[in-house]
Amino acid sequence: MINQNCKTKYPIVLIHGCGFRDYKKINYWGRIPKVLSDNGAEVYYGHQDSWATIEDNAQRIKQSVLEILKKTGAEKVNLIAHSKGGLDCRYMISKLGMADMIASLTTISTPHHGSKTVEILYNTFPKFAFKFVGIFVNGFNRIVGDKKPNFVDTCEQFTSTYSEKFNISNSDYEKVFYQSYATVMRNSLSDLIMLIPHFIVSKIDGECDGLVSAKSAKWTNFRGVIKSANQRGISHCDSVDIRRRKLNKKQTDINISDKNIADITQLYFRIVHSLVEYGF
Repeated sequence: MINQNCKTKYPIVLIHGCGFRDYKKINYWGRIPKVLSDNGAEVYYGHQDSWATIEDNAQRIKQSVLEILKKTGAEKVNLIAHSKGGLDCRYMISKLGMADMIASLTTISTPHHGSKTVEILYNTFPKFAFKFVGIFVNGFNRIVGDKKPNFVDTCEQFTSTYSEKFNISNSDYEKVFYQSYATVMRNSLSDLIMLIPHFIVSKIDGECDGLVSAKSAKWTNFRGVIKSANQRGISHCDSVDIRRRKLNKKQTDINISDKNIADITQLYFRIVHSLVEYGF
């Protein structure tokens, strides 16, 4: 018998971040979807591009949501978005007439306030350098499935200057429930995948998960900075279970606080279970 702790009123739609797609065989979310579905959740995906702009990805997510509503007969969906996916969702809600079809939006490590690091890089390097790199990034991502990859414009959308304007023109919709989470690494050695970016970003933007600072991830109904039970911290990759294993193999679930977890799947379980309690 399936546990019903995560059986929400409305379906769950997981929205990935930049640089990845919703592949069937290589899941962006690791063990997370199975944990949620094993506990009664109905889980779907956004299927947006990996390197498209906020505007283009929002259109694709809109299409996915409409398809899910038609398939399930539900009136609304709950969105759980990681990284840039949160910005894509916010734009869809505020600009594409989808607000009444969204019950909630939960963002995890989303750069709501942009990145000073990206701002410096974007303003330091000549634009032709970004365009040159974009030729290869866009070309590769078209091969793997992107319809509208746009490396240069997407990079600009991560800057703090762009984010200030974005936040003004994409305010929260009053009938949608918003909440946000941040994760951070203890230091640059906490996750070798994130070693170099964490070293750089932490010096410029402060406490971060290797890519997104805790300050930038803070948005409406901020639930705080989530850390691991072993003091290692949680990197940007950890927050979507890239390694498919617990953050601390020796740690049990006993006496772990809401902001101190041993397995990233615990965080998603708590998020969805809370949506059940809210009536979503």
